[in-house]
Amino acid sequence: MKLVFAGTPEVAVPALDALIASGRHEVAAVVTRPDAPAGRGRRLVASPVAERAEEAGIEVLKPVKPRDPEFLERLREIGPDCCPVVAYGALLPRVALDIPAHGWVNLHFSLLPAWRGAAPVQHAVMAGDEITGASTFLIEEGLDSGPVYGTVTEEVRPTDTSGDLLTRLAFAGAGLLVATMDGIADGTLKAVPQPAEGVTIAPKLTVEDAEIGWSAPALRVDRVVRGCTPAPGAWTVFRGERLKLIQVALVPERTDLAPGELSVAKNNVYVGTGSHAVELLWVQAQGKKPMRAADWARGARIASDERVGV
Repeated sequence: MKLVFAGTPEVAVPALDALIASGRHEVAAVVTRPDAPAGRGRRLVASPVAERAEEAGIEVLKPVKPRDPEFLERLREIGPDCCPVVAYGALLPRVALDIPAHGWVNLHFSLLPAWRGAAPVQHAVMAGDEITGASTFLIEEGLDSGPVYGTVTEEVRPTDTSGDLLTRLAFAGAGLLVATMDGIADGTLKAVPQPAEGVTIAPKLTVEDAEIGWSAPALRVDRVVRGCTPAPGAWTVFRGERLKLIQVALVPERTDLAPGELSVAKNNVYVGTGSHAVELLWVQAQGKKPMRAADWARGARIASDERVGV
């Protein structure tokens, strides 16, 4: 088939690479979000998908909105059979959805209908799911509600951050997306409507969502830290400033600390929660680089009665 691939961030690049390498399909163009300011200089930078497409000599389209007449006209000129999508980042209007004969097929990083929305992997980690995966489905105007072509499953490991899990799903999902394109081209694959039961929603996480509530059980604290890593980044307050929490560990034997209470040993920093303590392993103080929590605590000279979260 002739394809127009839509995607923006780094997590979409493995799928684009897999489609280019498949040999069966022609990636005629790529649709991505416009260049965005990045870095300290805030200079405009092309998306990872745009950079990869340019390296491969593929036409890149960067509409401000997918309903822009110039973009729609160019899409009709290209005449794609199907438009595979991975984390494009903009809502597609009906007029765009109707252009390819086989529609727009999205690779979504959950086992639909679970975790529809912008942050499925983060929510799966925070909810303590043991199994998640990726799904390919036909895009409709509803939120990730279209019929499903296929799925692949992935175990959520006890120490996985959302970044770890998303990296694995990006590569597993890339193979699923190529297989879906093959099945559509062959006429051997039909999309199946999602069940009405089991729908959960995964909205984009805000900075407020990432604040640690120390009265929660330790298991919840650990899941929020892992689910919010690398973005938006779990945090708490210490001495009136934000302290980013990059990695913690469960310490079931320490039940002597109140929620938010700090206990500092030579090479360990413990914090009380609503159940047992957690150990802070890696943190990042405001304006500083990430560091081992023990090094941070030595530099901060923490007093015996100090707390986090106040």
